[in-house]
Amino acid sequence: MTMSGELLTGNLAAAWGARLAEVDYVPAFPITPQTEIVETLAGWCERGDLAARFVTMDSEHSMMTAAGAAAAAGARVFTATSSQGLLYAFEVLYTVAGWRVPLVLVNVSRALAAPITLESDHNDVLAARDSGFLQIHAETCQEVLDSILIAYRIAEDQRVCLPAIVNMDGFYLSFTREPVSRPEPDRVRAFLPPYRPSHLGFKASRPQALGVAVLNSVGYSHFRYQMHLAAMNALAVHQEAADDFARLFGRRYDLVDGYRLEDAEDVLVMSNAFATKGKAAVAAARARGRRVGLLRLRVIRPWPSAAITQALKGRRTVAVLDQNLAPGLGGILYQEVAATLGGEPDRPRALCSFVGGLGGRNIAEGEFEAIFARMAEAGERGRGVGPILLYTEEDRRQMDQWVTIAGNR
Repeated sequence: MTMSGELLTGNLAAAWGARLAEVDYVPAFPITPQTEIVETLAGWCERGDLAARFVTMDSEHSMMTAAGAAAAAGARVFTATSSQGLLYAFEVLYTVAGWRVPLVLVNVSRALAAPITLESDHNDVLAARDSGFLQIHAETCQEVLDSILIAYRIAEDQRVCLPAIVNMDGFYLSFTREPVSRPEPDRVRAFLPPYRPSHLGFKASRPQALGVAVLNSVGYSHFRYQMHLAAMNALAVHQEAADDFARLFGRRYDLVDGYRLEDAEDVLVMSNAFATKGKAAVAAARARGRRVGLLRLRVIRPWPSAAITQALKGRRTVAVLDQNLAPGLGGILYQEVAATLGGEPDRPRALCSFVGGLGGRNIAEGEFEAIFARMAEAGERGRGVGPILLYTEEDRRQMDQWVTIAGNR
């Protein structure tokens, strides 16, 4: 049962996720396009709508340090950042993950400098993919709110006990209003009880020291591998949480999200908000007779190898459309999907790599149709292509004009 839906931006949906999770502590530092989240939470805390302590810190580095320390002391902690802010906190991401504290961080993706743009791509959040944080990538504003609740449930499970990032695209979700159903607080409490850690937490009658010791390689290897095993546990815990969430709220979230896969011979792999564009393109291509489908990667850490393999094995062609670029390599997620399928006996005949949407650049329906055509050709040849950057003739003309204006031609 839910309250009636209302139009919320992705940022407001994130703030409501934290409020419904009844967080205790919100250390914050503003950065575009995340600021609306922390402004909203600050207002709620000031008016008493949210019984949490809100503190504006002097940087993302201190913000994340405070978040980790409070979580280690037993508080349910929420914070948010974006882009350069995530990089400024980067050192502490690894530290906090090593502390095994289950806080939730929302990252509002924005392309990294330089050059500078304020719009979205995923190089920021994927830079943190090996930090030990779990990563859930949302497609819609509703999914942002719901994923925050699910992230707390997974992160606080004693089989996992790791921090989590919920990622959404800057501007395309952060400032876009979509219908969002806010779950009733009592139902949320049934899904996500108050945080009462048995192994963490500060009590005056039971003093304890929490810190990081300098270990030799034997101890270091042990604890790093324990983090890996805990992250892998999150795959099963996610499914348990997804089952309970669907039962209580009627919305189902799996590790991956398949669209029109039932008889698809060619499958496009995407993540985040642009997957909505991809699904529309798949529907249009289907109407023209192409047997195509889309697989959206929702959970990226831990990497859901079995779910990806199950969805993609036996296809003619699989193409990954990365909204990121690793200079000197290509698309990051293409490499991970290719590694997952490489040892599969029934792997696709061709694997293709496309890079698009960098800096929030739009991907037009015609470009999707060109991708589907290249996938069909690759499947018939049995040889993949890429990485191919999506960049139109109009893009080239615009760039040429800027170069001329700059006096370099």
